[in-house]
Amino acid sequence: MILAGSLAWGTSGVAAETRPNVVIFLADDLGWGDLGCYGHPAMHTPHLDAFAKQGVRLTQCYAASAVCSPSRSAILTGRTPYRNGVFTWIQQGSEVHLRSSELALPKLLREHGYDTCHVGKWHLNGKFNNPAHPQPNDHGYNWWLATQNNAAPSHHNPNNFVRNGKPVGPWEGYSAILVVEEAIRWLREHRDRSKPFFLAVWTHEPHLPIATDPQFQKPYERFSDPEIRQHHGNVTQMDHAFGMLMQALEQLKLADNTFVFFTSDNGPEGTGIKGLPRGSVGGLRGRKRALYEGGIRVPGIARWPGHIPPNTTCDVPVIGSDLFPTVLRLAGVQPPKDRVLDGVDILPVLTGKATAVERPIPLYWRLDMAPYDLHLALRRGDWKLLASRDFQKFELYNLKNDPGETTNLRDKEPKIFQELREELARINAQVEAEGPDWWKRLSPNGGLPPLKKK
Repeated sequence: MILAGSLAWGTSGVAAETRPNVVIFLADDLGWGDLGCYGHPAMHTPHLDAFAKQGVRLTQCYAASAVCSPSRSAILTGRTPYRNGVFTWIQQGSEVHLRSSELALPKLLREHGYDTCHVGKWHLNGKFNNPAHPQPNDHGYNWWLATQNNAAPSHHNPNNFVRNGKPVGPWEGYSAILVVEEAIRWLREHRDRSKPFFLAVWTHEPHLPIATDPQFQKPYERFSDPEIRQHHGNVTQMDHAFGMLMQALEQLKLADNTFVFFTSDNGPEGTGIKGLPRGSVGGLRGRKRALYEGGIRVPGIARWPGHIPPNTTCDVPVIGSDLFPTVLRLAGVQPPKDRVLDGVDILPVLTGKATAVERPIPLYWRLDMAPYDLHLALRRGDWKLLASRDFQKFELYNLKNDPGETTNLRDKEPKIFQELREELARINAQVEAEGPDWWKRLSPNGGLPPLKKK
């Protein structure tokens, strides 16, 4: 067995049979406070709670954006969304897509001997299952089952899945269960067993439109509000699907040599007070679309038996784009050197061999559709600066002392404010210069052309 700390770059030094399999399990609109292991007082998530005890639970895990498509693009490329081009959620028909010029994680892994599979939500092109845009197979997946965006008409009996380019048609069941059943079939029947594998499982739950199997609503019968039962049960439905996959890895004797990372694409939708959904930000400020912590801080749990110590926590800030260089490290693949990578290898902090990571580029977010006139954010150490796109409005917080972002310290800390302001302006200018111009001419909300004024 190759110890995590001794993995070397380059597949020539890492035998295929010792390289770990990799699973990235991505929930949709799951809030930082939506799991039992993250402190939710009512949520029934036994499988993820058990999983957290088997590995490391991250207390400061971030999505790379406060909405879905950009966050997903960063996981696959290691590059912040405005740099890789996916600057907003992608409405069907939009010209925005994950470009073929981006080196996607599954493509690099496939080139270095991995079998690859994606199941679940895709949401990385506006022209889904259309040769006008790259599809999952063009980005390196040998097997794929996907939807363009949400399961339709809902999580129950979806009819819009496509498998390897062919529409599946009407399907009976609930989305997360169907998606994981496909992943398990692939593991049992279709994968190349002579190779390690990379498996992306991206559920629709608990994104709207929510539909929950009654059996998963039973733990919440004490709640008179049916919308709470629907939402919380939807999270439990996703948790059950996750448990199915973990059980399959055990049954196939794959668990011990599989690195599994669970996270979410952004914070929860809605107000959290009434209506659907009812996701929790765990006391943080803001929700989906906002660059406050509640919009971007998400659950993050990693397990790799024999390498990641069980039942541990890690307070080091990490972000979705870190998965790209980290998984390449696990596979013994050298990261590309012909482009800027925003993510860094976080394996040393996951395994407990380090207490910090060095970031040439600080944590950076941009989302022009973000509310509160705060479209940019940068975190360095404990300090976080938010800014409007025109750099006229700023808010500065010390997240160690004030994780709820209640006290704006812009005027009380002028030196830190000025340093972060200059750094944010510099990084933002570099990102704007590198990415495509879609953000300049398309709607910040969905990526369609703006309506012409009459």
